[in-house]
Amino acid sequence: MTVRRIIRRMLVLIYRIPVGGLFLGLVFFALSLTPSLIPRHFLIQSVLSGCVFAAGYGIGVFVEWLWNFMGLKLPTRRWAYYAHWALLAVALAFALLCLWLSTGWQNSIRTVMNMPPVETNQPVYVAAIATFPALVLILIGTLIVSGVLLVSGWLRLIIPPRVALVGGILIVTIITNITVNGMLGRWAFAAADRFYADLDTLAGIYEVQPTDPLRSGSAASLIDWNTIGLDARVYVQSGPTAAEIEAVTGKPAQTPLRVYVGLRSAPTIEERAQLALAEMERIGAFDRSVLVLIMPVGTGWVQPPAIDTLEFLHGGDVASVALQYSYLTSWLSLVSEPNVGVEAARALFDTVYGHWMALPPDQRPELYLHGLSLGAYSSQASINLFDILANPIDGALWVGPPFTSQIWRSITGARDPESPAWLPRVGQGSIVRYANQYEGLDPPRHPWGPLRLFYLQYGSDPVVFFDPGMLYRRPAWLDEPRAPDVSPDLHWYPVVTFLQVTFDLVLAQTSPIGFGHVYAPQHYLKAWIAVTQPEGWTADQLDALVERLSREGTYRDIVGGWFRETR
Repeated sequence: MTVRRIIRRMLVLIYRIPVGGLFLGLVFFALSLTPSLIPRHFLIQSVLSGCVFAAGYGIGVFVEWLWNFMGLKLPTRRWAYYAHWALLAVALAFALLCLWLSTGWQNSIRTVMNMPPVETNQPVYVAAIATFPALVLILIGTLIVSGVLLVSGWLRLIIPPRVALVGGILIVTIITNITVNGMLGRWAFAAADRFYADLDTLAGIYEVQPTDPLRSGSAASLIDWNTIGLDARVYVQSGPTAAEIEAVTGKPAQTPLRVYVGLRSAPTIEERAQLALAEMERIGAFDRSVLVLIMPVGTGWVQPPAIDTLEFLHGGDVASVALQYSYLTSWLSLVSEPNVGVEAARALFDTVYGHWMALPPDQRPELYLHGLSLGAYSSQASINLFDILANPIDGALWVGPPFTSQIWRSITGARDPESPAWLPRVGQGSIVRYANQYEGLDPPRHPWGPLRLFYLQYGSDPVVFFDPGMLYRRPAWLDEPRAPDVSPDLHWYPVVTFLQVTFDLVLAQTSPIGFGHVYAPQHYLKAWIAVTQPEGWTADQLDALVERLSREGTYRDIVGGWFRETR
């Protein structure tokens, strides 16, 4: 077979592929190479681009089918032939141009995150590897369409053709939903829950039980050491001691108190909340000056800097309690059991708040809430502001609140129209304030009221700024001025940007510390300063403490190397 014949056959095969699918697939592929919120390795970029190509191909095939279904045609077959190849040539040229520009686009994200640039984004590898996820997804789509045609063909024997087509679509959609979201989805989540439960049980079995009677899980504790997993044990045992706090602050200090109740510590949510209260009373948590109710992320993990920094700030005169509500990672827990964390947070808050309210006002500790990521989602839902207005808590620090957080969405929607969506301004900031790594952490012009709610969120955090509406509309956080840690080359494209930021959700913890969904110790510290307003510190002393804890390597040395990224 001659080269000419081979080329001719290839052209015939390409010509038979729906032109709408190829055209829009190539355009989507090209746009997927533009920057989003998180920098991407070329392998991740390849998978993303392949998925985006498949999405564009599917939309293009549907548009072409709709065009033909409505009886629309070009004037002549010659026109159709030339239009076919012209569209493919334009789309291919556009894709090649974007492949060439992709390295610069990725470096635009790395620049705002103070990362070294990459020399190349491996455009040839990106194009080659992207074909695999694209083909897999197109094959799945083809099988679904074939199923629709098969079912509609059966239905045509008894009902009109167009009604049969609609019926085929409905039947296949229902069957697919039951199979994927029902049977397979439930099996997958159940398997994941068993896996993470076993991991939670086994990962910490070699940890030595605490000897300090004030620590959860010790021989004197009401909480069995074997009922809390590795994440709980890190939280319980990794905090700074009084000596370490004194060495950093130069002030007298106490060893902080920490309580952790695991999922296996008691059978029900209510019993776990009561167990937490009993353990707090046992160790004297209500005798401390500051008391914090913490909702961990999905697996039960509490980010060490979130609580360590507060303990340094208040000289260890802090008690905190965390309640585990899931074994799954945050995104799995949010998808499969979104209300479990909320129920646990409400049970803990109601139990502790009721006891706190019964104390004489002059003998109560300052009461704060805290949560990161899915923990922030649950923590926000734990309080009803109308129920606590007569006796409000002192405040809350919510970090990286997920986009599904209703309170966060409501407050953000009520912001001053002149303030950006990534750093809202609500009134004079007497009740609610927002901050990121660049703005909002310095002392404000207006004083706080009795209730202080504080949101710490980075502009580059996709967990916060993902929005399902990006599928068809431009998100408000892309309006000018945009956050300093967002690439100036990031633009919104229908469907494409939605899929890009969806991938960013998975990559949110791969960014450098201080960007994405990885919150830095110094920003936690400044946020706690703003919320708790500690006494006995001058501005210069606080600046020195921030500088000491944010210095490269120092934080890890102080807390014994326990720091790791959020999970």
